[in-house]
Amino acid sequence: MATKHENLPVSENNPESLVEICIETIARNLDAISIRDPVTLLRRLKHDIILPVELCEKFIDIFQRKHVIDDKIANIFRDTERTKINNLKLRNSAVTVEGLLSFMVHKPKTVELIHCVDLTQVAINVINDHSENLVSLKFGPLCYTISQNRLYQKEYILSIPQLRKLSIQCRRATVFPILLTQPLYCLRHLELSELTQSNYLTALQGLETLESLVLYNVRIETGLVEWICTLHSLKHLDLSQSNERLGVFPNPNLMLSRMMHCLPHLMSLDISGTNLAGTGAAPPPVEEVGVSEVPAVPVRCDIPGLVSRVNNPLHFLGLYGTHNGACRWHDIPAKVITGDTNEEQILTSAKVYMGRPAMLAHVLNDLYYLFRYDQCESVQRSLAVVLEAMRRHIPEKHIQISGSATLFYIVKGKEKDKLGMKLKRNILNALLDAMEEHRKDETVMRNGCITICQFKIPADVLCEYERLVQMLLSCVPYLSQEGFVQRVSIYLLNSLACQVDGNRKLFLGKSGLIEKMVHLISARHECSICDDVLEVAWSTLWNVTDETPANSSRFLECHGMELFIACLETFPQKEELLRNMMGLLGNVAEVAELRPQLMDTEFLDVFYDLLDSSSDGIEVSYNAAGVLAHIASDGEEAWVVANPPRAAVLARLAMAVQTWNLRDERNINYRSFKPILGLLSVYHTPQCQHWAVWALANLTTVYPQKYCSLVIAEDGISLLKKIIKDPRPYTVIKDLACMVINNCSRYTAQDTDNPPPDPVSYDN
Repeated sequence: MATKHENLPVSENNPESLVEICIETIARNLDAISIRDPVTLLRRLKHDIILPVELCEKFIDIFQRKHVIDDKIANIFRDTERTKINNLKLRNSAVTVEGLLSFMVHKPKTVELIHCVDLTQVAINVINDHSENLVSLKFGPLCYTISQNRLYQKEYILSIPQLRKLSIQCRRATVFPILLTQPLYCLRHLELSELTQSNYLTALQGLETLESLVLYNVRIETGLVEWICTLHSLKHLDLSQSNERLGVFPNPNLMLSRMMHCLPHLMSLDISGTNLAGTGAAPPPVEEVGVSEVPAVPVRCDIPGLVSRVNNPLHFLGLYGTHNGACRWHDIPAKVITGDTNEEQILTSAKVYMGRPAMLAHVLNDLYYLFRYDQCESVQRSLAVVLEAMRRHIPEKHIQISGSATLFYIVKGKEKDKLGMKLKRNILNALLDAMEEHRKDETVMRNGCITICQFKIPADVLCEYERLVQMLLSCVPYLSQEGFVQRVSIYLLNSLACQVDGNRKLFLGKSGLIEKMVHLISARHECSICDDVLEVAWSTLWNVTDETPANSSRFLECHGMELFIACLETFPQKEELLRNMMGLLGNVAEVAELRPQLMDTEFLDVFYDLLDSSSDGIEVSYNAAGVLAHIASDGEEAWVVANPPRAAVLARLAMAVQTWNLRDERNINYRSFKPILGLLSVYHTPQCQHWAVWALANLTTVYPQKYCSLVIAEDGISLLKKIIKDPRPYTVIKDLACMVINNCSRYTAQDTDNPPPDPVSYDN
């Protein structure tokens, strides 16, 4: 029921409260408050824990956003002395009647059981037995039928005389016997959506004081209209339909006019999806006993049946999907209207029909088109609507499709900078919920992937990093051919492997990322396909092995070196591919315990030849030199192959370094210089120092803002000063060391607004 317009909350952008953060943490670590029985697996609250009503209800709400409440979880609340529940709201739960009993022993005032598919008819008796305080009951959708024998035995009949609000979504169930034998004199709100046997409604007793009646998707017969007209206390009446075939009333103008005459207190009416609004043109006056369909005096009203409300307009009128497009008419006696004429009507419709998937799917589709054509002004309000719809209706594919498509335009739109981290997290969760539920639907998966691509990766998704990785990995096939979703997933995984800490890289390795990429590369190589996917797969391996020895080891265990040689031979002219592969091998060579596996004539010959490569500027030659420098740093005794000779390799390495331009811009990113700084102390092989100090000189010259601070932070200056003072390194090395120190000095002076110090020279 909607009697006035209210803005949907936009509090999603506010930081989470400490209570929410604590409950989310407990939800992921139930052992903190409960003990699990090793036999029954039921959980019980620890003896030293007491949860007041506020925390119990908050826990249930937050827990079921990401988890399913079942009997094992419900058992935590069986203790009525240390837990308390006044308002029970379960959605998409797996509780059985036994689990429901754990909650009902608290004798709650309000009970909502939505999409609790494991509950049977026996739940009615459980509710009856603990209904002393119950004033509001909502459950459904129900799909079972109560037999006549059960009815005669008076089983499964609601017996809650003080009940004030009852909502049942029937959906093919025969629930009328539940109500028939027990008058509900206190009832003020009754909803029987999708009831199939509407003719029985006229036998209901004790509804003289009913104020709200919802018969959504109920076939309205003439006799039922007459019964409705006897409910003189009604303030809200909902006869809306999602199927326009069920919304055809005989003599609609007369029927609506009669209801308005008989229901003088009515302030809220929903006739969406029906023909009750008429055609928009009032017919000539027709007199009937007790009611005139149209007054003799002309009035401005485009809905003939509502002429009597011109001077007393309804607070709310539902016209979404009415025949003849009534929501587009001008003279409508109502303050708030649902429809698809404009943004306000669409957003109001979304709020009113949030609990009705069939109608909501159409509303969200209307909202999507507003964003697609850049016609939506209330972005924050629309976002709140979409997130709520997607959260409440995860199994509804069409809602998820329209919702995720709208999120794409919101995340990339003009107000994207107003999205705080909490809101981004809610958007990401909504997308992942949809993708996990509808993995086989190409449209849902596509919408999810392209929307996630609009985030700043990985910064905006770290809150759900592991969950996102698992979803994307499930999209990557082992076959050589794949669709759009699979290709985007590979790109996203590459971004997720870059610029993250070691623990997350380890998680990627443990999750099977390396095996997936190796299989993908192998399949493409077998088909002689070298494309962007192959290059990104190697780039992903490069990123995931960065300073992560365990992942480098996994790469070798997957016969990665053999795959490297195979791709090099098959695609020798692919510069991007070669750069990515050599970057990866540079990471492997940094791991001392793995270097013996690189001590192979075939591998070393390849690195040796690549020293003279001009592919991709200096990147391939640079990485080949880095691999050889690390291998050579283990000393002469570790060089166990005759060819290529170690001395020849070192000589060519030094010559290659001398050919590089110190001011060349680089296509490389370092998070730490520790592997490079480690080579500065390899005095037994100056060529290793040469490569390392050149790398530092180049990076601090071209990118001083980024890399000078890194050299200083990792104590590189002291190592460079030792090189200058030591007689063993040759002159070029010392010159380069001085250059790095001077670059860092200038950077420090600029950062502190101090004059730069005198330049350092190895002669000093």
